[in-house]
Amino acid sequence: DVADPAEDYSVSRWVENAAACCDALLAGGKTPVIVGGTGLYIESLLSGRDFSAAPGDSGVREALGAEYDALGGAAFREKLRLVDPERAEKLAPGDKKRLVRAMEVYTLTGETITAHDARTKALPPRYASRRFALTWNERETLYARIRQRVDEMVAQGLFEEVEALLGSGLGPDTTAMQAIGYKEAAEALRGECSREEAVEKIKRETRRYAKRQLTWLRRREGALRIDWEGAPDFAAALRDSTTFCSAAV
Repeated sequence: DVADPAEDYSVSRWVENAAACCDALLAGGKTPVIVGGTGLYIESLLSGRDFSAAPGDSGVREALGAEYDALGGAAFREKLRLVDPERAEKLAPGDKKRLVRAMEVYTLTGETITAHDARTKALPPRYASRRFALTWNERETLYARIRQRVDEMVAQGLFEEVEALLGSGLGPDTTAMQAIGYKEAAEALRGECSREEAVEKIKRETRRYAKRQLTWLRRREGALRIDWEGAPDFAAALRDSTTFCSAAV
C-alpha cells in the first residue's frame, strides 16, 4: 500500500522507504523486525548500500531495451562486455532486465555497475542486526504449506485481481506483474495456459523461491535457524531468539 501497481518500484526506492520506517521506530525506542523476503532487498537495507550513484532513467532504459531487442541478447551482452566484462560474464544473454540495467548505470554515471557495487559494499553497515531463519525439518511440510497458501490466494480472488489490473491498462512488463502469482495468472488470462496450469506454475515457482531463500539464509554467518516439526511454535521461537540475541550482545 505504498506504491501504485503501475509504478516502477525498485530496490533503491524500497530501501529509502524501509530505512525511514526503521529510523522512526528506533527513534521511538522500538526494534524493527524485517520479515521476508528477497535477500537483495534485506541485505541492501541492512548494509547501508548506496544507490545515489546509480539512478534510474526511464528514457535511457527504454532506449537500451529497444537496442537489446534489435541486437539480440548475445550481441547486447558483448557490448556490455566492452565496458564491464565482469558483469557481462555473470549475466545470461536472455537476462534482458539486468543487462539493460548494467548498461544504464554506465551510460548515466560513467561508472560500471561492478565498480559501483564494490564501492558500496565497502560502506559500514547501516544497522546492527540479528538474523533468524524459520522453516521446517521436513521439506515436504514446507511444500504442503506453499500449496495451501496458493490455493487460498486463488480462493480469495487472485485471478480476479489480476484481471482487474490488466483491465486498467497495466502492462505485462511492469514490476508488479513480474511477481510470482501475478505473472502466471496473467498468462492464463491471456490464454497462454489454463488456470489449472497457472496454479501449478505458481506453486512450482514459489517452491523454487523458498529454496533460494533458504540457500541465502544458510550463507549468512551467525543466523539462528529454527526448524519446526509441524505447526509453528512461535512461543518456543521467541524463547530461542531471545536467548540467541542475549548471548550475541
